[in-house]
Amino acid sequence: MMQTQAVIMMGVSGSGKSTVGSALALHLGWDFKDADDFHPPHNLNKMARGEALSDIDRQPWLQQLHQLLQAYQTQQKGLVLACSALKTSYRDILVGSLEGIQVVFLQGSPELITQRIAQRQHFMPLSLLDSQLATLEPPQNALVVDIALPLERIVLQIVNTIISSSSSTVNL
Repeated sequence: MMQTQAVIMMGVSGSGKSTVGSALALHLGWDFKDADDFHPPHNLNKMARGEALSDIDRQPWLQQLHQLLQAYQTQQKGLVLACSALKTSYRDILVGSLEGIQVVFLQGSPELITQRIAQRQHFMPLSLLDSQLATLEPPQNALVVDIALPLERIVLQIVNTIISSSSSTVNL
């Protein structure tokens, strides 16, 4: 049985992927990476203009993130990756045939997410939230976490799931 070696923190912009992901990584002593840091300039510019990315725009980015997960697995190092991963097909590319990956879906009300986005500086404008919510395909077998909970409680819920998980299946 393979233990969890990586967590993909997924959800729409403003759901807390980076905040929860970095807190989880700190708690576990793992590395944290934000998928946004891997976007090519073309994608960042497109989003900054308020244009949604196409699947074609995302393809090389998702493949690069898969390679990152694979490298961490090869090195047997723990990784928390914050990535929107809104569609099942995106998660399929990210995970591929890798084992030991736990997907965590940070879920919250559109009102709470809108409030969070309005309070921060980010390259993705609030205007793209509706597009992300429309694109979102909730995962079937991921750990679903309510983002209205306090950060410490969210982190402990994820840690408890990782510890109690003895399955070698990939949770998409």
